[in-house]
Amino acid sequence: MTVRVRIAPSPTGNLHIGTARTAVFNWLFARHHGGKFILRIEDTDLERSRPEYTENILAGFRWLGLNWDEGPFFQSQRLDMYKEAVEKLLEQGLAYRCYTTSEELEALRESQKARGEAPRYDNRHRNLTPEQEAAFQAEGRSCVIRFKIADEREIVWNDLVRGTMTWRGSDLGGDMVIARASETGIGQPLYNFVVVVDDIDMQISHVIRGEDHIANTAKQILLYEALGGKIPEFAHTPLILNMEGRKLSKRDGVTSISDFQKMGFTCEALVNYMTLLGWSPPESTEEIFTLETAAQHFGFERVNKAGAKFDWAKLDWLNSQYLHHMPIEQLTDLIIPFWEDAKFTFEGGRERPWLEKLVTLISQSLTRLTDAVEMSKPFFTPTVELTPEAREQLEKEGSEVAIQGILTALENHPQLSEATAQEIIKQVVKEQKLKKGLVMRSLRAALTGDVHGPDLIQSWLLLNQISLDKPRLQQAMVTAN
Repeated sequence: MTVRVRIAPSPTGNLHIGTARTAVFNWLFARHHGGKFILRIEDTDLERSRPEYTENILAGFRWLGLNWDEGPFFQSQRLDMYKEAVEKLLEQGLAYRCYTTSEELEALRESQKARGEAPRYDNRHRNLTPEQEAAFQAEGRSCVIRFKIADEREIVWNDLVRGTMTWRGSDLGGDMVIARASETGIGQPLYNFVVVVDDIDMQISHVIRGEDHIANTAKQILLYEALGGKIPEFAHTPLILNMEGRKLSKRDGVTSISDFQKMGFTCEALVNYMTLLGWSPPESTEEIFTLETAAQHFGFERVNKAGAKFDWAKLDWLNSQYLHHMPIEQLTDLIIPFWEDAKFTFEGGRERPWLEKLVTLISQSLTRLTDAVEMSKPFFTPTVELTPEAREQLEKEGSEVAIQGILTALENHPQLSEATAQEIIKQVVKEQKLKKGLVMRSLRAALTGDVHGPDLIQSWLLLNQISLDKPRLQQAMVTAN
């Protein structure tokens, strides 16, 4: 059997982390078995679907490296096929036209609620006569199309994650609406129906999706049978939870994939982390791997039934590992757009070689790409903003003397080298009889506006190359006075 799986997002919003994690599992399973990963856009909700959301979804999959083999297919372009399938069920007596009004349905729900019963349709129009249908039509009523579900029917499947699953027809809320109301003909086909028609047409072998679709699966199995299609195997993956064990929501700060990108996460780290949300590799200590490596070992026997907790600290750690081991040229390419968004300019000697030296300087301190903006700010702004600690350092006894000594020494060394910079510090310490620590802390405070940061000598050399070190030291002298 050829493995054929699909991811079918709805373009009613940007690509969310939950949908993306489902796509990752589908992609891994397809690649593990040498199968096909199919992209289908479920855009039958015409009122809420937007082309910009479709583009966001496609861009998100591309960024994550989830290349698809077929598609994208758009349900909005396949409406004739769905309506033909509805007609087939009507002709076979497996579906029927239901003329129940919204007011009648509301009254039914209220009466059931009063009796303490679960809401369900009572199938009142399942066996209408032609005369009764004609009478409803004469009243001007529109109809939905309902699919017949026998209460006594037992639906059983072997879930690849959860084992044997059993549902009864009586638990599914009565006969199911498969097409919206329409005064003439068949209205807009609905989700549970079109999904099945598409799966049959695309020969989907495995349906891999979140556990919140389990009730839909029971309904859809009945539709696969009614339409004469091969029933795929199902795998219902755990939901992504917050650290308190509740279903993840926007209140937890979880956003779309494009927002994760803006927050400074790399595609490699994010997709690596999503792989670990509900699946564990054979080597339990192995946490950093590519999609291709994960695909070699992926199987549902290692997918958890319990919900997967989203841990921001773990994602940050993974991201930092990728940043710390990334080639400087590649890392520079990723950082430049964040500098540009911060309105940093690249004149005055800030050519590519200089930028790569700056990235080398800060790379091992990065957790997210966005960190590069704050760390690099002193190298792109003409004046330095002092932190309270830096101001306190510059006001200490001996600080002004140290800075003045460095300024004097720089008159003889307009172009610094690492050796020269070290020699200047040693000279000031000796001639001014100051402690080396005070000299270096004062120098850092004057040059960067902080008492903490990356390697001091390398920072000084970079600032010297763009002629910012002397103005910074002179500014510090004013502050000290």
